[in-house]
Amino acid sequence: MAIDFVILWVDGNDPAWQEAYHAYRESEDQPAQFRDWDNLYYIFRAFEIFTPWVRKIHFVTWGHLPEWLNADHPKLNIVKHKDILDHKNIPVFNSNAIEPNMHKIDGLAEHFVLFNDDFFLVSPLSEERFFKNGLPRDMLVSNALSSSAGVGQYVLNDLEILNRHFDKRTAMKNNFSKWFFPLYGKEMLRNMALLPWPRFTGFVDPHQPQPFLKSTFKEVWREERKILERTSAAKFRTCSDVNQYLFRYWQLAKGEFAPVSMRDSKYVTLNMDDIRSGKISEIITSQKYTMVCLNDNEAIESEEDLEGAKRALQEALGTILPNKSSFEV
Repeated sequence: MAIDFVILWVDGNDPAWQEAYHAYRESEDQPAQFRDWDNLYYIFRAFEIFTPWVRKIHFVTWGHLPEWLNADHPKLNIVKHKDILDHKNIPVFNSNAIEPNMHKIDGLAEHFVLFNDDFFLVSPLSEERFFKNGLPRDMLVSNALSSSAGVGQYVLNDLEILNRHFDKRTAMKNNFSKWFFPLYGKEMLRNMALLPWPRFTGFVDPHQPQPFLKSTFKEVWREERKILERTSAAKFRTCSDVNQYLFRYWQLAKGEFAPVSMRDSKYVTLNMDDIRSGKISEIITSQKYTMVCLNDNEAIESEEDLEGAKRALQEALGTILPNKSSFEV
């Protein structure tokens, strides 16, 4: 089957982007989610070396491009926000507004994988890691959402919608083997512990490249157009937003996925202690995992520490991906 990748990126250092951002937001603060770690080209190197089978890479951007990017690469499709969002909603500075509209990308395959710009492939993967028998590979592990902090509020909104459309016990009965898949390991105990609850209380979210069916997006839009249009119009994140997890949860509740263990992936929170000790570099260079998320949670505050952290990550990624890809000019 044809499998595409979609990657979302913004250059928070672009003066034109900053001018537009502050024209709509009076605060001088700029969240860490917009920081550029100067390592995007390693994602493209990994695509070329570790997943040569990918059909197309759709690069979704505010409008700017990295100077090093070969925009004429035959596998690359440059997608600007204006290409998938209503023009009345442009500009947006809210990933929640962009993600629900990915199915509108011109030429997007039915089977696609969503990447954030902090998701890195560090070992070879086959197509079957993301899709099996036409279904997205995923892990269905229940969770009890304990806070609305961070993305919690959006997840609560997602779950409210999910519980309107699906009955948890019916979903479990229809897909029992997917709920209690042995390779989930001890994580499967969460499903057992939350068995008495009649409603979906949440799911464990791996924070890794996420496979989707384009048809899922179309279906959710048919059912919940009003809230998706409201989220798509939000220039900045609001408490009423939904996010991409709604579409993932929809696939899980319907049983439209093939279960997989997530033991080959690693979520890393960037901090100076682990960077200075070499712990994060070891996670990358050992290639023990196939996928690593290097999450910037604003723990690194000073410019000096940030530059040092960038160099350390570039050196580690450069160890396993030293050569330019054809995506680089």
